[in-house]
Amino acid sequence: MRRGNILSMWPQIVRTCVVIVAFAGLLPVSQGGQGSPLDVMSFNIRYGTANDGENRWESRREQLFDLLRTHHPDVMGLQEALWSQIQEILTAVPGYALVGVGRDDGRTRGEFAAILFRTDRLFLSDAGTFWLSDTPEVVASTSWGNTIPRICTWARFVDASGQAFWHYNAHLDHRSQPSRLRSTELMASRFSEPDRRGEPVVITGDFNAGETNPAVLTLIGTPASPGRFVDTFREQYPGETEVGTFTGFDVSQTMGDKIDYVLVPRGTEVISAAILRSAREGRLPSDHFPVVARIRLR
Repeated sequence: MRRGNILSMWPQIVRTCVVIVAFAGLLPVSQGGQGSPLDVMSFNIRYGTANDGENRWESRREQLFDLLRTHHPDVMGLQEALWSQIQEILTAVPGYALVGVGRDDGRTRGEFAAILFRTDRLFLSDAGTFWLSDTPEVVASTSWGNTIPRICTWARFVDASGQAFWHYNAHLDHRSQPSRLRSTELMASRFSEPDRRGEPVVITGDFNAGETNPAVLTLIGTPASPGRFVDTFREQYPGETEVGTFTGFDVSQTMGDKIDYVLVPRGTEVISAAILRSAREGRLPSDHFPVVARIRLR
């Protein structure tokens, strides 16, 4: 769905099923002024119907809720989130609203690349979802070798100071490298559209691709040819080697590829960043470590 005024386009939004669980028509009172830090999280929460035995959703959801309550990000991109899981999160961790659709029907079926945002901090001015394919406006469309639909959900937020930014959240294909590369190329083309007004873009996602993969380099570039974005974690820890973010529910799996990201425009102040490896009695809230960053947008 293309940009448009949320209120005037409400019937269209209902038809295309951009799901907004809570919407405030007035600009909320912000807890910070111009240039206030923004806390961002990216988290693949593992879909709730997976046959994961002792790591099934019902056994780990309270730990996941506690993690979200503790870190309380201003905005978070979730991957693999099912409608039922999102509803549980919104009930257990109040103060958030949802932007997103299920990838299978453009409504509530299938995994979401959901964006949750704090309604006391941010005003939602626009939102949508596109499919990572040759026909991005066609619901459930696939291309480039991926056999299941892949999506990117986006939103434009404004805080009380008037600071506006765009947030894109995606989950790239786990098998097809052509799909991963074409997906980030499609995303990059959307960031440059004139209606983005030159406002900063924040990207979260599970890219299923390590830091040297061409799909990631499309966005961050190389030392010889820097891209438009930087990885917040690498801004803080350029030499770190224990960066694995996929765990398979094994807390000791820290040496693999970093495949989960919070990317921000080059020149953004990165105040802090982390891969959260908190475990409870050796158990993890998901099969991915969440990644977080505190940033100050310019």
